[in-house]
Amino acid sequence: MSDSLLLDTCALIWLSEGGGGLSSQTLERIENASAVFVSSISAFEISLKHKKGGIELPCDAQSWFSKIVAHHDISVVPIDHHIAVMSVQLPDFHKDPCDRFIIATATIHRLPVVTGDKMFANYDISILF
Repeated sequence: MSDSLLLDTCALIWLSEGGGGLSSQTLERIENASAVFVSSISAFEISLKHKKGGIELPCDAQSWFSKIVAHHDISVVPIDHHIAVMSVQLPDFHKDPCDRFIIATATIHRLPVVTGDKMFANYDISILF
């Protein structure tokens, strides 16, 4: 679907906080999208940040993630072998492996990514801020 979107981890967190660093235009696109997706790597990244004290959550990370995706009607895209391999084959502009999984997911599924990370612009994907 051409108006579907993929949220990166920060965008998911911002959405859960009512918008955070997302522009009003991007929030409107999320609200009107036919489908909104998030990579399963975002659950890992949020869990890791929560465990290390990098982010505070009102409950455990698994419960938080499940509640947020259900509340916002977001579908979780699992990491399969195609995404795993492509994440390694991408040009080395971005060094964060979690972001590389998200970029590979966007590439394979032809989805624009909602992100605050300017490094995503180095890849052949559409981005929204």
